[in-house]
Amino acid sequence: MNSKIKKIIRKKNKSKIVSLTAYSKNISKILDKYCDIILVGDSMANVLYDQKNTHKISLEDLIKHTLSVQKGIKKSLLVVDMPKGSYSDTFTALKNARIIMKKTNCHAVKLENFRNNYKIINLLVKKKIPVMGHIGFTPQFKRSFRIEGQSKKEIEKLLKQAKSIEKAGAFSIVLECLTSDAARLITQSIKIPTIGIGSSSYCDGQILVTDDMLGLSGFYPKFVKKYANLNRIIEKAAKKYSREVKIKKFPTKKNFLNGTN
Repeated sequence: MNSKIKKIIRKKNKSKIVSLTAYSKNISKILDKYCDIILVGDSMANVLYDQKNTHKISLEDLIKHTLSVQKGIKKSLLVVDMPKGSYSDTFTALKNARIIMKKTNCHAVKLENFRNNYKIINLLVKKKIPVMGHIGFTPQFKRSFRIEGQSKKEIEKLLKQAKSIEKAGAFSIVLECLTSDAARLITQSIKIPTIGIGSSSYCDGQILVTDDMLGLSGFYPKFVKKYANLNRIIEKAAKKYSREVKIKKFPTKKNFLNGTN
């Protein structure tokens, strides 16, 4: 097992795991200083390509952006989402996971839980491909959003899924949009770390889409906290640049490469 993955597992019940998404070197280089895990998420479909969901982002897109992200990472664990359709069966999953690992040199892949794909997780792990699981609201397979774990029966079902993913060999599980009761019970009941998004503070760690956190995406559900408003900052800079070009204030002589007119 990769030493970085071992480090993540050891953090359970000791210190919170910090995770964010990245789609380019410029961002990953900054996040790498502060994150334990950087995820190249299929959320790029919404954030970068203005798609309504994550269903059409391709394996090639994930690989292309991961190659950029990878160049900015020194210490963080690099995890790559496997896109919808890339792990529909064991053969397809192994083939595509191997392609991702080989082409990007990432440390692990992430699979959303669908039709109890524990055999796929188990196969990948046996083939030395580390896997992060994902339960709760799984955007690749659920069209309408709802909070998961609102009844005792739902919580029991989610707990069973989490334990099965752990047994299959995953090193961690993303819990997306679970009730606090469900997140707490699952986190307490399994030995691998849980990474929450909209699933309370009871998880072993947290992840957000970086563009949401920075105020760039325009998507701000209750579980997202905006730590900056880059939309406003970028607009202000672009407006000032536009004005200075039009009134011939930029460029000045100090911006000329040869220092003359």
